[in-house]
Amino acid sequence: MKSRGERHIGLLNGFAAYGMWGLVPLFWPLLKPAGAAEILAHRMVWSLVFVAVALVFVRRWAWAGELLRQPRRLALVAVAATVITVNWGVYIWSVNSGHVVEASLGYFINPLVTIAMGVLLLKERLRPVQWTAVGVGAAAVLVLTVGYGRPPWISLTLAFSFATYGLVKKKVNLGGVESLAAETAIQFLPALGYLLWLSSHGDLSFASEGPGHAVLLASTGIVTALPLVCFGAAAIRVPLSTLGLLQYLAPVFQFLLGIFYFGEAMPPERWAGFALVWLALTLLTWDALRTARTLRREITRPSTTMTTGTASAVRKAESLASGAEPPASPSARP
Repeated sequence: MKSRGERHIGLLNGFAAYGMWGLVPLFWPLLKPAGAAEILAHRMVWSLVFVAVALVFVRRWAWAGELLRQPRRLALVAVAATVITVNWGVYIWSVNSGHVVEASLGYFINPLVTIAMGVLLLKERLRPVQWTAVGVGAAAVLVLTVGYGRPPWISLTLAFSFATYGLVKKKVNLGGVESLAAETAIQFLPALGYLLWLSSHGDLSFASEGPGHAVLLASTGIVTALPLVCFGAAAIRVPLSTLGLLQYLAPVFQFLLGIFYFGEAMPPERWAGFALVWLALTLLTWDALRTARTLRREITRPSTTMTTGTASAVRKAESLASGAEPPASPSARP
């Protein structure tokens, strides 16, 4: 059991991680006049630099040799790197193009997409309330399609890419910093090549907008990695169920920023769509907490003999209490 002080530190780190992910829409507009593609390339390059320095400092390199000796696992990292590129690129573009609210929707519906993918790809069985939540989420997408006059493709792209990333990362099973290092190492050469191509055409803002702009672009590595470090500190100190509930802080902050800071429109039909999404998440969380409590009662029943599987059952209960388990490594966060 963690001490009260340890849990307090973990909770603060969890709030810091999800708070930074929630407030990151304030950062990307500061990088203009750089376009979304240039910002994305800088994020890949500088993230690798930042995590490489961190790994040198803590002397954690053994995983790299093991990964290089496992082609199938390395191929999965390449898939994760591709998905993360789509996720980051769409998110940066959406924020700098005035679609912060629609981007936040992607992270609201991500748990529902994760569950749907579990059924379709992993043949998982859902409880009735989970089916209801997925159905309500699908209805919300239809309502929002009417509200936007088109499918909410930004939200769907972010949700499906993030869910796919989580699925792949479970199979790779790397820590957060190591995962980010491996993925950005694969991205590094294409990203650097693109920046050099921009420079050769005189379109690289990094070298033409002054030192302050260059420092901001370089800090994309810190903006990417720092929340990940805080998340890691939280993950070892607080229950998974707590992290699962904290994950909703990020899209809530993004949603509020979109409305009150960026002044994006929210006509009634969009409110209706978001209300359906929130209803689906409420159902999902209620069902997960109820199921977790049932499991805990069975585990702690006096007549129950402690067995080897008890610890595993406790972890399962905590996972269920999160409503939707956080990804194995959250480096795909915005």
